[in-house]
Amino acid sequence: QVQLVESGGGLVQPGGSLRLSCAASGIIFRSYNMNWYRQAPGKQRELVASITTDDTTRYPDSVKGRFTVSRDNAKNTVSLQMNSLKPEDTGLYTCNAWFPPVIYWGQGTQVTVSS
Repeated sequence: QVQLVESGGGLVQPGGSLRLSCAASGIIFRSYNMNWYRQAPGKQRELVASITTDDTTRYPDSVKGRFTVSRDNAKNTVSLQMNSLKPEDTGLYTCNAWFPPVIYWGQGTQVTVSS
C-alpha cells in the first residue's frame, strides 16, 4: 500500500524553526515529483515547495528564502526546513507525490506559529 506520512509539526513561536519530514512507502520514490502544501482553516490550500525528480526546487514568494525543500531518495523522504516562521505560516502541512496521472497525498502535520 502507498503511504505518505508527515512528521515534525508542532507549536513554535514567531521567528522559530521547524523541520518537517515526509516518509513515503509503496512507491518508486525517485520517480515522483514531491511537493509540500499547506492549508489554514478557511483558506485555500497552497503550494509552498516542490522538488522534482532532478532536484529542481520551486517556492512561492511567501516562503522563498525561509523554506528549503530537499529529498533523500535512498531513504524515501522529502523534508521541509522552515526558518523565520511567521504566524501566517500556520496550517496543516501535507506532502504529495506526483507521477502523472498518479497523485498521492499524506494526512498532514500541523504547524502552529504563535506567541
